[in-house]
Amino acid sequence: MFGKVKKWLGIEGVKVELVLPEMAFEEVGAISGQLVFHSKNAQIVTSVTLKMMEKYSRGRGQERLVDEYTLGEITLRQRIEVPVDEPIAVGFTLPFKLQKSNVDEFGEKNILTGGLVSLARKLQAVQSEFRIEAEADVEGTALNPFDKKNIKLVKR
Repeated sequence: MFGKVKKWLGIEGVKVELVLPEMAFEEVGAISGQLVFHSKNAQIVTSVTLKMMEKYSRGRGQERLVDEYTLGEITLRQRIEVPVDEPIAVGFTLPFKLQKSNVDEFGEKNILTGGLVSLARKLQAVQSEFRIEAEADVEGTALNPFDKKNIKLVKR
């Protein structure tokens, strides 16, 4: 009985790990990586949901505001059999689209407006952090394994 409870809760079950490059290029609009599954019990993954998230913060102290945006999302609907103590790797490509604010679009018009926007962003302590999240749906478990990794987004 204890074994059934452990399996249902995902204890000693499938673990998922994201393997990503350190950075992605903004212009490409997609990031490729791998999902590595391993388990102490043979189990079956029925699907995996991948998301790219942006944590956008601005302001200082009590005036600080934080928003989160989903920049891209895919669901891999494939049956992945994870054997005992043998890692299984699955490749993926996650497309994303950046959301630009009106201020960012104004800054891209020319060098002068770009400088003004850059100064305003520094004064307001504006910053964005990006991360990839993966959540696997495992047959017969209540708690799904997940992983998340931060990634740098750079312009060429």
